[in-house]
Amino acid sequence: MKISAANDLTFFNIAHEAAVRKGMEVIGIIDCHSPSVQDDIMTYLDRGEMEELEGGGIRYQDTAIMLGTEIEVREPGRGPAHLLAYMPNLVAMQGFTQWMKGHMKNVELSSQRIYVPARILQEEVLGRGGILIPAHIFTPHKSVYGSASTRMEHLLDLDGISAVELGLSADSDMAGLISELDRFTFVTNSDAHSLGKIGREYNEMKLAAPTYEELVKALHCQEGRRIAANYGLNPRLGKYHRTYCSLCESILDERAVTVERCTDCGSNKIVRGVMDRILALADREQTYLPPYRPPYHFQVPLEFIPGLGPKKLDQLLRRFGTEMNVLHRTTPEELESEIGEEIASYIVKAREGNLLLEVGGGGRYGKVKNRS
Repeated sequence: MKISAANDLTFFNIAHEAAVRKGMEVIGIIDCHSPSVQDDIMTYLDRGEMEELEGGGIRYQDTAIMLGTEIEVREPGRGPAHLLAYMPNLVAMQGFTQWMKGHMKNVELSSQRIYVPARILQEEVLGRGGILIPAHIFTPHKSVYGSASTRMEHLLDLDGISAVELGLSADSDMAGLISELDRFTFVTNSDAHSLGKIGREYNEMKLAAPTYEELVKALHCQEGRRIAANYGLNPRLGKYHRTYCSLCESILDERAVTVERCTDCGSNKIVRGVMDRILALADREQTYLPPYRPPYHFQVPLEFIPGLGPKKLDQLLRRFGTEMNVLHRTTPEELESEIGEEIASYIVKAREGNLLLEVGGGGRYGKVKNRS
């Protein structure tokens, strides 16, 4: 479904993984703007394997699918930024695709650049009943704060933004150092490029029903709907958490955030880390969390747990059903009976936030240290 994604990351496989293996009630799928993906969706609807929901979205088994797309914008004199757009139904997405064909080189592909100003794109999304969410807002190379601007208002109309996606290398406390973000709901999405990474970040939502209309209300905190909790990767595990030197491959962890050269080798070929970028943009010394800001729970996905290979993971899923059950609901005793005390202890410590982590940076994920 994405250029850099695994071959098995198809619309149906994502829906099935979310419903059966992950235990997720709502999932957003990107690249639904692609005509070939839309053809697939029509096939599943015609067969009766999926159905459109009255309040927007598509149902597969007990999971509701939100139709989305990720688009790259680039204003003159600025770096590129990625924006997420979600549409209420397939007809709205098909109409959006037809509009984009006149402003994009290849509408079949993922995360393509659109050759219109960001605000024009924003108006088009909203005019079709869609919502706009800036993606992984601090990530270097292709994000609002990471490469495009020091202020979101320079790029977009803030009143037309439904939420902002924090990205894998940031959390609510870090984002709370920037006052411009106080008004926005934060979302923690998995940004998965393979089936196994689905659900590595997710949102707990208070909805009356799993539909697009209810999702919009939750993002805007309307009628009692809301994001009840964010479950995100510990930022230290993110690929771009700290600044990285491309020459000597060192991660400049716990060092001066304003350095323009590597403190180890002196090279200026550095990739600015998310934490360092946030601290450079911060307009307050202490983080601020508005009263409506939900709790942020660190999550260490099972793929990061030392010693937990595919066979043992399948064993856990056969016993406990879904990864959400394994991560959050099983008892230590139940885990030990299936995978042994040592591996079980990593999962328990992950819940408690007691794992020792090796920080990530420069496109390399962090790691859980053995014998944490």
